[in-house]
Amino acid sequence: MIKIDYPVYHPKTKEANGKEWICDEARKKWVLLTPEEWVRQNFLQYLVQVMHYPVSLIAIEKEIFLGDVKKRFDIVVYNKKHTPWMIVECKEMKTALDKKVLDQALRYNITLQVPYIVITNGSYCHAFECGSSLLKQINHLPALENEQ
Repeated sequence: MIKIDYPVYHPKTKEANGKEWICDEARKKWVLLTPEEWVRQNFLQYLVQVMHYPVSLIAIEKEIFLGDVKKRFDIVVYNKKHTPWMIVECKEMKTALDKKVLDQALRYNITLQVPYIVITNGSYCHAFECGSSLLKQINHLPALENEQ
């Protein structure tokens, strides 16, 4: 398991209609601040500020199709060739990072075919390298600059 030390982050927030909203700078829009959205926004800041992944290579909550079923992933990082490179599945902090969460990310990978999968609940994350038939847990997030 990888412990994440988040960078200092002061998001723009507002209250409207009795609910709290957060400005998603990557999507350039206000989104409802749910416990899962808190994890997604903070993990995004970790990817950009700590791991130095360019925000221009990160997609958030985009739709994909699994057969005829429409799904929405949390975060996908693309490599410099703009090919999907890493899936990040975010869960709220009280959610256990179990087989069910990993299976959800693996289903997305049927369509995306990335070499790396990360699951996180905000406090911890698990990272995996996807081989041709193996899934190998790794103890760090991969560096994007190593990708061509």
